[in-house]
Amino acid sequence: MIERINSIKKLEQKAREIRFKTVCLAYKARKAHSGPSLSITDILVALYYHKMNIDPKNPQWVERDRFILSKGHGCVSLYVILSEVGYYPAKENLKLRKLDGLVQGHPDMKKTPGIDFTTGSLGNGIGAAVGIAIAIKIDKLKSKVYVLLGDGEMQEGIVWEAAAAAKHYKLDNLIAIVDNNNFQSSGMLTDVCDIYPLKEKWQSFGWKVLEINGHNFNEILPALELAERCDKPCVIIARTIKGKGVSFMENNNAWHQKEYTIEEYEQACKELSIKGGSNIG
Repeated sequence: MIERINSIKKLEQKAREIRFKTVCLAYKARKAHSGPSLSITDILVALYYHKMNIDPKNPQWVERDRFILSKGHGCVSLYVILSEVGYYPAKENLKLRKLDGLVQGHPDMKKTPGIDFTTGSLGNGIGAAVGIAIAIKIDKLKSKVYVLLGDGEMQEGIVWEAAAAAKHYKLDNLIAIVDNNNFQSSGMLTDVCDIYPLKEKWQSFGWKVLEINGHNFNEILPALELAERCDKPCVIIARTIKGKGVSFMENNNAWHQKEYTIEEYEQACKELSIKGGSNIG
């Protein structure tokens, strides 16, 4: 089992460390989805260091909580966390996006310990989460299923088919989190395909809806606690900032997937206030 972090200050420090390591890993890999990874870091930290019941030494433990990163391209920060909590050695992250590597450009459950479902094609993660949540109920387990979606993903029809099924099967063990940073790969949501209002859409499908600041642990943790006690499927709409933590990356969609120059890398590390080297372990 991993050691739980209950202090807000420690969670904030952990998130800063994960962002730093995410930047280091993305820089070494040359091409990675930095912006989408940085916007979900606080949510991932809350799940893996505070909320979820997992055992990295036994990744297939049947009673574990499950997590699916439906927006699979934001996996860099997830890999940093998985290695740090003990699913596999941190040195494996150095082969990010290499054919012979343990960690790929999108999560692969057949290659990476700690990945509960392979994602990459947007929209599929929540459907898998619904299926897993149904199976958990059939097996009479107490486990929860968490699925993290991108807001651009809301344009996929399969998302709403899954949402309808979750309500029909009364999946009170399913918690969805929307990374609502207002951008997708090709631009702003409102320019590409306006998905708002999100809250009312989810409510119309029979879900409990919570809205929070996705970078504030004082809002993230209570929302997760409330979602866990809900008597129906719950979605947390987390308002976030793409590229959070690095000034020149924040709300700059060029950083959806972009290589760092050495100057940009050094500036990012400086802003994240961690001195020395590029240790991603």
